[in-house]
Amino acid sequence: MKFLPIGTVVILKNATKKVMVIGFLATDKNNNKKVYDYVGCPYPEGVVSNKQYLLFNHAQIENVFHVGYEDAEGKDIKNKLLEIDN
Repeated sequence: MKFLPIGTVVILKNATKKVMVIGFLATDKNNNKKVYDYVGCPYPEGVVSNKQYLLFNHAQIENVFHVGYEDAEGKDIKNKLLEIDN
């Protein structure tokens, strides 16, 4: 799977609110064995409280509205994520 960069704005299937990617490979606090591809927050508001984090997988993305910034350091992180994910 190809990870989208931080700052990417998407909409999830069956959702009405856009989400911005703010992290990768997070575990559910209620189930530490469940790992999600992405951590997101509501867009354009951002993180207003710790209850607004969204955990989701790549397959749940319906549409990508904006691809976030990526430089060499970001590409290096994504390569490491791909190693972990495999």
